[in-house]
Amino acid sequence: MTASGRPPLDGIRVLDFSRVIAGPACTQSLADMGAEVIKIEDPDGGDDGRRLAGPKVGSQTHFFLAFNRGKKSVALDIGTREGQEIIARLLPDCDVLVENFRPGVMKRFGLDYASLKERHPRLVYLSVSAYGQTGPMADRPGFDPVLQAESGMMALTGDPDGPPMRHALSIIDTLTAVHATSAILAALYARRDTGRGQHIDLALFDVAIAALGNAGLYYLSSGTQPPRSGNAHMTSTPTNAFPTSNGLLYMAVANQKLFAEMCRSIGRPEWIDDPRFATTASRTQNRPALFALMNAVLATDTKENWARRLRHLPVGPVRDLAEALESEEVAARGMVRTMHHPDVGDFRVLGSVYRLSDTPVGTDEPPPLLGEDSDRVLRDLAGCDDTAIAALRAKGVVG
Repeated sequence: MTASGRPPLDGIRVLDFSRVIAGPACTQSLADMGAEVIKIEDPDGGDDGRRLAGPKVGSQTHFFLAFNRGKKSVALDIGTREGQEIIARLLPDCDVLVENFRPGVMKRFGLDYASLKERHPRLVYLSVSAYGQTGPMADRPGFDPVLQAESGMMALTGDPDGPPMRHALSIIDTLTAVHATSAILAALYARRDTGRGQHIDLALFDVAIAALGNAGLYYLSSGTQPPRSGNAHMTSTPTNAFPTSNGLLYMAVANQKLFAEMCRSIGRPEWIDDPRFATTASRTQNRPALFALMNAVLATDTKENWARRLRHLPVGPVRDLAEALESEEVAARGMVRTMHHPDVGDFRVLGSVYRLSDTPVGTDEPPPLLGEDSDRVLRDLAGCDDTAIAALRAKGVVG
């Protein structure tokens, strides 16, 4: 079968007011799938991610480059009457609006869903906020680490005798972006049948609570807090990072079949029938004894040799980012790609996870410079001529 050649979201236009991670990561996925994403940025500095600390590629921050490929940037002050009029001209041709301001901010600009839904009944409108549009915390700002703390997620992380610890990545933002993408696609699918768009209220706190998964059910089923287990697992053994002669090897041999195969593969079949290790429950109860035996065996060889020997099991070396991102398997899957940026030249980015057999995804378009597409979008979509654009720029409405 010949691929259609059209990305799955070809023809969908997204007006993106979001900043930092959760919203931009969502709209980057939509861009990967072929949507035209018009990123509306404050002329005074743009997306907060453009100004964060850390390494840069030329003049561009690594943070902004991570979440904004394939978009068009329009530098527009939506706090002005003229800026709001420009948005009003763009909206009739847009299918999706994404924003992640605090509840009430878009209403001040006349751009909240309630103000738009009668004039734009087909618009899918996504609001991402820390605590949702309703509820006792709706007025509060919130960032990923605080939500990890408040949701109970931090209490699950860290060594058993140590303090709670946050996940190093912005894991709640990332999960929210995935849910946001799914919700937008579901709403577009529903619109096909109903002819109507709708409002999506997505809260980072809700996502964090839902992400508790089996740990949340551990508490709801027992009334007790799951124990912190460090690199191990609260109910599965042996799941842990084990020392080898040159580093750590991670194993997740969570069931009886996998445990038995692991024992045979490392030359210790007698552990299979050892009453201390014969069941998942007994292995968890006797975890220190089992780990001591495994440490002694695994210390006799390197993590790479053990990984090859145990290739048929869920086992792998603990890598740093250089080892992971420069690995053969990352290259083979195209998960690190080279792009060309007009300001910085060639640079590398993480690839798209989507692989569809008939409708290609992914983009080679780099993240935009601030306001790179202002003139083009205002001319082609908002109906502004060069004189009008120049006047708006002179007033600071357009950057």
